[in-house]
Amino acid sequence: MSPRRLKPAYFLLEGANSFATTFFSYYFYFYMGKEFGFGNQANLLLAALSGGLYAVLAWCGGRFAQRFGYFTSLKAGFLAMAGSLAWGMAANAPWGLILVMAGMVFGMCFTWPALEALVSEDETRAGLQRMLGIYNIVWAGTGALAYFSGGAMLETLGPRSLFYVPMTIQLGQLGLTFWLERQASRRAAGEPSREAGDDSVLPGSRVGEAPETLATARSGLAAVLLEPAVAGAELHPHASSKTASFLRMAWLANPFAYVAINTLVALIPGIARRLELSTMVAGFCCSAWCFARFAAFFGLWFWTGWHYRFRWLLLAFVALAGSFATLLLAPSLAVLIIAQVFFGGALGLIYYSSLFYSMDLSDTKGEHGGIHEAAIGVGNCVGPAVGALSLYLLPQYANSSALGVSGLLGLGLCGLVAIRVMARGNER
Repeated sequence: MSPRRLKPAYFLLEGANSFATTFFSYYFYFYMGKEFGFGNQANLLLAALSGGLYAVLAWCGGRFAQRFGYFTSLKAGFLAMAGSLAWGMAANAPWGLILVMAGMVFGMCFTWPALEALVSEDETRAGLQRMLGIYNIVWAGTGALAYFSGGAMLETLGPRSLFYVPMTIQLGQLGLTFWLERQASRRAAGEPSREAGDDSVLPGSRVGEAPETLATARSGLAAVLLEPAVAGAELHPHASSKTASFLRMAWLANPFAYVAINTLVALIPGIARRLELSTMVAGFCCSAWCFARFAAFFGLWFWTGWHYRFRWLLLAFVALAGSFATLLLAPSLAVLIIAQVFFGGALGLIYYSSLFYSMDLSDTKGEHGGIHEAAIGVGNCVGPAVGALSLYLLPQYANSSALGVSGLLGLGLCGLVAIRVMARGNER
């Protein structure tokens, strides 16, 4: 289903999707604040709604991709997002824009599980580590670029660029998906592609020749991307009880990471107002955690010592909770930026753990990708919901949302330790 020579194009799809969805999702709260006066509580409620929809629909999206095919799922997602954004360009009421947000969430749920599965199919454990490393670097890097430049784009191109910029990208992705589907069908049928620039059949090689011969004719990044998988079953180096417990811990930790992320993103406009930052400067300064996460992904791609090591997951969770509270209570821009370095590093290891363990232990990668994304949605919903509830119950305390969500992260840390203790007991 996933011809390996097409994987560089899958990464191109992924990067474009990350840029478009990050730009819209992260700056939607700025837009609602400027156009309709949405404050912290209203933005937190929007974030909770978005996360709740994603939690339900991502699981369905993963099952859809597994049943009907990854390309079908991608086309449905890109069409849904482009259509929603087109409507957003004409919407002038809050309820209309909330529906646009819902449409974007609906579309995203069909894309991420399919993209994760496409880059993970037919890989050995070593190949999976390599592919997921590239996957994480691509989406984190393009997402960081979108957050960094998004404020400047809004101020330069105008508020409506929030809709037409990502819509243009989604339409381009749709066209690329149709082309990739045709190429994959040809390769599956054993028909060599005749597209310009295609080198499926190298000089001196035959159609169907062993992919090892083809890979040796390349160098640099292409060789890394196209290194062939080894056929046949591969013995897992860890006991099934240990791998299962780490999957459970990662699936617990990752939603809590997104508890922090989605709460922070919804509150960034308020932090920017408190520190007197314009939308453009907020984009420059408040995207530091995205670049720190990108750097963490890059390091974890090459270093595998964190695999099935509890101390690294525990350390990341502790750093997550501490840096999150510091971010929301930061008294100055310098503290805000320093805290983001720790925040992004912790997020990198937690997310990488969830995705790696999900793909490492699954033969139904589309469905497991959907579970991974649904867990993200749970965190995206619960964190902002707790923050909004804290502001509602304790409106006299401006920092009640930070304290409420920090308490929630503390519960997550207790749950992580509890799973580890039970797993160690079962191993004896």
